[in-house]
Amino acid sequence: MEEELGRQRNDCVLNEDNDDDPPMLSSYALAALTEFLEEQNQFDVDERSEDTVGGETGEQVALVAEDWRLSQFWYDPLTAETVAKEVIALLTNGTNSNCRAACIACPTLYAYIKKIEPNASVQLLEYDKRFEQYGSDFTFYDYNQPEDLPNELKQAFQVVVADPPYLSKECLEKVSQTISFLARPGKSHLLLLTGEVQKDRAAELLGLHPCGFRPQHSSKLGNEFRLFTNYDPEMRLGGWELEK
Repeated sequence: MEEELGRQRNDCVLNEDNDDDPPMLSSYALAALTEFLEEQNQFDVDERSEDTVGGETGEQVALVAEDWRLSQFWYDPLTAETVAKEVIALLTNGTNSNCRAACIACPTLYAYIKKIEPNASVQLLEYDKRFEQYGSDFTFYDYNQPEDLPNELKQAFQVVVADPPYLSKECLEKVSQTISFLARPGKSHLLLLTGEVQKDRAAELLGLHPCGFRPQHSSKLGNEFRLFTNYDPEMRLGGWELEK
């Protein structure tokens, strides 16, 4: 937008007969300037409206503003609550009281799990350092370094949920490496939230199947998203979707 405005500088015409007259912008340049100022104002509003993730606003959870530069798109409340309840059910269904869950690049889910069950043991792996506010529950994570993680997290989780930031083959392959690093072999429940386009890769890399439940985001996205699991949720999450 700044470049567009720069190209309109020649449209600013000074009245040479009267130096007191203000410069005039063409209608095209004025429209571009108005759009730019509106975008800047909205960005400032979003920044000022940031709240602590995990804080409550009515029945919902207040979240920091999405950062589109990090490909952040928060789940809508129904999606976040549905998946959070599934994770909690998986954590409390076993006889091991020390069950832990890992949330890879899905801070919305972490926030809802902790709202519903504050005592749940959940680790958030996230690139955005705004979430360092969670202290020991936060681990910095860059999907480009899939196993550059503390050794104490290796094979430490019975439930692993991932939402890769990008819908690319490379990103899913690297996040799959992280999932394998974190999951307890043969004893872990895996959940993956990603685009429909990753269906075949999710099956190939992790043995996952699509569920009937369709995740939605607060921001309207053009890509259809799906929830994949390595276990049959039966009546929950819409069950495994039958192959057509």
